Amino acid sequence: MRYKGSYPIFELRKMRTYPLKVRKNKVEVGGFVDCRKLAKAKIVCAAKPWFKAGLKGSGRDQSRGLRELAAYTVKCHREKKPVVIISGAHPIKNGLNPIIIDLINRGIVTLYSTNGAGTIHSFELALTGASSESVRDALPKGDFGMAFETGAYINYALQIGRTRGYGYGECMGRLFCDRRFRKAVIDETFRRHRDTGEYFKPYDGFPYADSCVFAAAYRKGVPACVHAMMGTDIIDQHASFDGEAKGATSGADFLIFTREMERFTKGGVVLNIGTAIMGPEVLLKAVSMVANVGKKPDGLWTGDFDVRPFVFDDEVRDEGKYYYYFRDQKSIATRIPKVFGGKGFYFQGLHHETWVPFYQYVLKELGK
Repeated sequence: MRYKGSYPIFELRKMRTYPLKVRKNKVEVGGFVDCRKLAKAKIVCAAKPWFKAGLKGSGRDQSRGLRELAAYTVKCHREKKPVVIISGAHPIKNGLNPIIIDLINRGIVTLYSTNGAGTIHSFELALTGASSESVRDALPKGDFGMAFETGAYINYALQIGRTRGYGYGECMGRLFCDRRFRKAVIDETFRRHRDTGEYFKPYDGFPYADSCVFAAAYRKGVPACVHAMMGTDIIDQHASFDGEAKGATSGADFLIFTREMERFTKGGVVLNIGTAIMGPEVLLKAVSMVANVGKKPDGLWTGDFDVRPFVFDDEVRDEGKYYYYFRDQKSIATRIPKVFGGKGFYFQGLHHETWVPFYQYVLKELGK
């Protein structure tokens, strides 16, 4: 990355890396949920509060709200209306990725959206079947985030993709599914860096690509958008980092995401899984933009799945309260659907307690 400004910057070429194969990981693809088993398993819903339009839902558990949202999601699918999933990285690495992939493969999801960390865990799981290093152990040694392949292959995928006019998500999809693009990325990596012979070189493909949401989306022709920030991802620590490429490709994805929002003029659903800042803020800007050009969403439904108790009050709007600054309850579960004549749901609990039964109810609706 070129910089000719007035202030000294950190020299990334000083950074040392290590081969990904030597790192211990905390999660493996073998621990992912099995969608075939879930389809036959008993549905167990969390006995925790759930909310609709900011009001507490009824019943002993969350089943009524989950069933209603699942039924509308399948209705949107059958009527060819948009179904968008936004997630943080944890649903990818914590074993629930197969659910998102299955919904993509079934043609239900029309767009998937995540952050930079989502691409990192997807990459490592697809390459090695494992991800999630121990920050506690690596940080004192300066090793946190310094696996060579993760930084180099993703960064050069973005740089090459930028020259070809791709978005961030498409760069990732092509890395997994496009042999020529993948070869260009690997070749560029070792044109720029010395090959020690210790690195993974997946010229013939990623061994665990079937576990990757970006591969599934690319194969299905579904946009996968990445809404990235600078300095928040481990790939930014590497000598291969190029902020211009990251920004340009992520910027393209934001416009792809916003274009999808133009399809919500006759209803649709947005499902937000575990992102309290990125997802809500991206959605908020996108719906404002499409309303600005005469494509105002009408009857937009939302589902928000997170672990925090629901405490936001859209009438009080007390900026002195901490919860005002977590935007999912404020924007996704309450304000956006309210403004556009839809319904907003919030389900509290671990994603295994909320997202899994939602998926099971979707399967039941599909079987009707």
